[in-house]
Amino acid sequence: MRVKHSMINVFTGIGSQIIITLLSFISRSVFIYYLGVEYLGINGLFTNILGMLSLAEAGIGSAIIYSLYKPVAENDTKKIRVLMKFYRNAYLIIAVVILLLGLSLLPFLEYFIKEASIDNIHLIYGFFLINTVSSYLFSHKISFLNVCQKGYIVTGIYTISSLVTTLIRLLVLFLTQNYLLYLITELVVNIATSLVIADVVGRKYPYLKSKEKASLEQEDKKSIVKNVKALVMHRIGGYMVFGTDNIIIASYVSLAAVGLYSNYSMLINICRTLIGQIFDNITHSVGNLVALEDDNKIYEVFKIIMLCNFWIYSFFSIILFITIEPFISLWLGNDFIMANSILIILLISFYVSGMRRSISSIKTTAGIFQEDRFVPFFEAAINLGASIILVKYMGIAGVFLGTLISTLLGPFWIAPYLVYKKVFHISVVDYFKRYLLFLFIGISTCMVTNLITNSISIEGILGLILKGIICLIIPNLLFLIVFSRTKEFQYITEVIWNLFNPRIKKSTVQKVEM
Repeated sequence: MRVKHSMINVFTGIGSQIIITLLSFISRSVFIYYLGVEYLGINGLFTNILGMLSLAEAGIGSAIIYSLYKPVAENDTKKIRVLMKFYRNAYLIIAVVILLLGLSLLPFLEYFIKEASIDNIHLIYGFFLINTVSSYLFSHKISFLNVCQKGYIVTGIYTISSLVTTLIRLLVLFLTQNYLLYLITELVVNIATSLVIADVVGRKYPYLKSKEKASLEQEDKKSIVKNVKALVMHRIGGYMVFGTDNIIIASYVSLAAVGLYSNYSMLINICRTLIGQIFDNITHSVGNLVALEDDNKIYEVFKIIMLCNFWIYSFFSIILFITIEPFISLWLGNDFIMANSILIILLISFYVSGMRRSISSIKTTAGIFQEDRFVPFFEAAINLGASIILVKYMGIAGVFLGTLISTLLGPFWIAPYLVYKKVFHISVVDYFKRYLLFLFIGISTCMVTNLITNSISIEGILGLILKGIICLIIPNLLFLIVFSRTKEFQYITEVIWNLFNPRIKKSTVQKVEM
């Protein structure tokens, strides 16, 4: 059942993301046409600032989700109900704290912005703040559906919501060119979407509505508090590494530079989100697996996930490297193209952070939070120091290089070591051997694909389509040749085969079911 739920969630997630991606391109194009690049910069900047405020969440969500895996797997409704009540109350407090912190930043907004001429900055920020705060009021119900491996319900609702939001926002931009109305539209639809999800959860799991009084056991409280303390450090460090780029660029370069970067960021994040639909759904199945199965079975599943991890991230890294610049040139014009060195650094970071997903899925679902709680601060200190120094000499590229350096010096080493020691109980050398082999295969494949696409002399949309087709065929063909005889690849093909032929059961799938 874990495989079945994972595959349903993955396929619905991918389908949803394709629809949302198409909508985002249309929306972004109209947005730039009517409002300009500085408003893109405002979007990116305020998203980063509110990401900083969201540190008040303190990892409570991750800690409680981890606590839910076992009772959900065992259908312990009493414990689920108690945890969900605690989760809801904690998030109500967090929403109030974020609101107060957000309001306290209002007088200082001008210090984050360089060379900007946008009216109603404080009002715009207010709408961003309300949107962020309102999202916490329903987070516990969305998370519960994901833990129950019913993420396809959330996906379906959000797909419809995105369609409605995009259509209304396009209409607002076309008729009024008013950014404030644009933000109000997003806020109203987001709140309505959350209310619909809350209603679905209430009807699907009526026992959550029970008024029976019950309190969290002392042992559970201690476990959650312990994990939250560790996750606070992870959240703060994670934000300082990945959430400060736009703030540094806006402060040291310009708001327009944030807008230019946001186009690259959007395209990379579309790929990241699409991949996330696969791995986020797999993670919840892994949580169920870790709660019930032995170390050997978990390790076998991990090797399968790592192969998927490499295949998908290498493929997307290659296609982005070859097509992102010609795509932006056709879409927005050559004025929106950034230096090639920036693209290379961004894609290396994309690949390195992406390859951590397989090991992170095991680490998180196994509840390994305490052991590396200080690592994010070390990573954040290197990132901020390196980014601020390098931006003065290299411009925007220096900011991203600082982030990459900090990642390679910190979690790149620590997370695999902890998982192999505490979950698999074997040497981590195996992980890095696999990683280096995958890296060699990925770089070689990229070079071959790039060599072939460079031979295409056709310009314009036809040339872009031909390059896209080559990127679709060559990497996947080479990966197929290299991995077709491995046990991990054979398992993946059997899972897909059984999904479409449910009457046929194969031995490998039964042996290593996720």
